[in-house]
Amino acid sequence: MANVKLLGGRPSPFVNRVQIVLNIKSIDYEFLQEKFGSKSELLLKSNPVHKKIPVLIHNDKPICESLIIVEYIDEEWNSGPSILPSDLYDRAIERFWGAYIDEKWFPLLRKLRDAKGKEEKLAALNQTVEGLVLLEEVFAKTSKGKDFFGGDHIGYLDIALGSFLGWLKAIEKLANVKLLDETKISGLVRWAERFCSAAEVKDVIPKTEEILEFAKIQAQPRN
Repeated sequence: MANVKLLGGRPSPFVNRVQIVLNIKSIDYEFLQEKFGSKSELLLKSNPVHKKIPVLIHNDKPICESLIIVEYIDEEWNSGPSILPSDLYDRAIERFWGAYIDEKWFPLLRKLRDAKGKEEKLAALNQTVEGLVLLEEVFAKTSKGKDFFGGDHIGYLDIALGSFLGWLKAIEKLANVKLLDETKISGLVRWAERFCSAAEVKDVIPKTEEILEFAKIQAQPRN
């Protein structure tokens, strides 16, 4: 029996983060699919505070919160390339932008998805694009002209932002907008193509149609 288990659901970008880093580190694991709209006893026992996925269970010990799990895996398994940079200052900078993506930018993307009316939608679109322009600058600085935020290989910020690409593309269709705009964020557009085609990623990030179908289920009223 695998000593590594992952509690999650495929459409979740936060779960996708953990799947990607497990692939990068070539770690065998058991995926325990949580059913949407319900929480298993194992999930409630493993994450009694937030009661949400993902949860990594390693040797019967649960670790919660996606970016914390990413760091745990990077430190616990030395196989494969490092996810976080070795320099402590560089690590701090990447953690800062990882927090920005989760706490500032992703809520804007959700706001765009849920926007009602032309003015609200336009305001949400502008804010979301402004965030991407800022992340384009971060990419230019941290990649140092190479393929990924992490340089030659996928790193912490690649996983933090890249996990949202499936949902970003789906929201482009849902809201009928353009976010990955070559004229505004050419570096990120090319990065997104490289990231999604990477061997460790391509079978993890859900296709647009799958996310759109899931979004319909999400929108249905629950009893």
